[in-house]
Amino acid sequence: MAASILIADDDAVARRLIENMVQKCGYETVVVDSGDAAIATLTAPDAPAIDAVILDLVMPGLDGMGVLAKIREAGLSIPVIVQTAHGGIDNVISAMRAGAADFVVKPVGVERLQVSLRNALNTSALKGELQRIRHSREGRLTFSDIITRAEAMTPVMRAAQKAANSAIPVLIEGESGVGKEMFARAIHGSGERKAKPFVAVNCGAIPDNLVESILFGHEKGAFTGATERHMGKFVEAHGGTLFLDEVSELPLTAQVKLLRALQEGAVEAVGGRKPVKVDVRIISATNRKLLERVKQGHFREDLFYRLHVLPLTIPSLRARREDIPHLLRHFLARFAAEENRPISGISGEAVAHLAQLDWPGNIRQLENAVYRAVVMSDGDQLDIADFPLLASQPHPVTDIPTAPLMLEPAAMPSVVSGNEIPIAPLPAVGTLAMLTATGDVRALEDMENEIIRFAISHYRGQMSEVARRLKIGRSTLYRKLDEAGVPGHGGKSDEETH
Repeated sequence: MAASILIADDDAVARRLIENMVQKCGYETVVVDSGDAAIATLTAPDAPAIDAVILDLVMPGLDGMGVLAKIREAGLSIPVIVQTAHGGIDNVISAMRAGAADFVVKPVGVERLQVSLRNALNTSALKGELQRIRHSREGRLTFSDIITRAEAMTPVMRAAQKAANSAIPVLIEGESGVGKEMFARAIHGSGERKAKPFVAVNCGAIPDNLVESILFGHEKGAFTGATERHMGKFVEAHGGTLFLDEVSELPLTAQVKLLRALQEGAVEAVGGRKPVKVDVRIISATNRKLLERVKQGHFREDLFYRLHVLPLTIPSLRARREDIPHLLRHFLARFAAEENRPISGISGEAVAHLAQLDWPGNIRQLENAVYRAVVMSDGDQLDIADFPLLASQPHPVTDIPTAPLMLEPAAMPSVVSGNEIPIAPLPAVGTLAMLTATGDVRALEDMENEIIRFAISHYRGQMSEVARRLKIGRSTLYRKLDEAGVPGHGGKSDEETH
């Protein structure tokens, strides 16, 4: 999914021109004709996600300066590019002081607008990453810090937001690397306990003989090596949230004591004489199917039902491919800043390939791939060669032989693409061979496959957009990819992955 740009201008002609330029840059657009409509769009509960705003300063009613003021009052961190027919220095200073990210003079050229949008989005991504890191360290992470636009994540986010307002036990299931701890921190940071401790425990990393001591504490001299008193994670998290990561790895003996602690709201330290009352909200997580562990006799059934009150299953990255461009933008901004590397972006060709990989390690694997690419790259833009994982993957666009049928010029973007991070020209494409090397007409199926591969590259791996532009259903698109033997698309339609 491309970045979404809100355009606010009361002039219908200017509005249409800007919309065409933004779409030519490969971004999605939301268009309004007044400042009031812009604020309504940005603040509505069911409003579409907006990545940047192009705002006309001179409008009847609520003008551009008024919109900037209301954006600031609402606490929104969306970058705003203001435009006006009058480029006086006073206007520039006033707009920048009001919070604008950039300033352009009408009529703006596509190249100038391209650079402005690219810089605004990259700066916004870096600010978002810094804010996310700060919130995580301070225990104030919320759902707004989770990077997602995928439809598959909508029901999960909705359920988690409801859970945040209560003390209901939550069990988060999902593959390794999908962000289970971030979800747990967002639930904690969005609820009434956000001012209290968030204590995370990796149950799979604790030696069996120390599980009870770490979770419930121990008294001095309770066992060999216990030279001082330890209060335990339950007491440490009193009033807040205890996150039990990889809870399926707990030994059965510790499961018994955990169940008792949950039932009675009290823990008894190893070597202790009386239980200690604790008020702890439990969020647990596992990368296994916990019910299968119960059936196999490795996890207590009664404890399972204590933890499994509200189950949340986070989809894998291959089930939410539309999030990949957004994740790439944020990871690139962060690592380029951390490593002090002047990398301007990722080519659209590389983004298209990355969006089609299965990513068994999910978000963590994608993050590490970008980190490695930033450190090892010799250029100022990341390309396929900077991602060794892609080296063995076939290019989604086949070589185009002679005897061409020219495609419509409008189908050949000559400048930019918003799914690139930030922007680079497409490979030289735009012709379709009608004849084979022997002079015979090519099979219809071959040409159809070539058109589909071209469309996937053209729309940077955004399969929903590819299906819409080809005027076929997404399930039909995936079936044709399966029949053509195209690897890396996961073999499922969006509906099936949901």
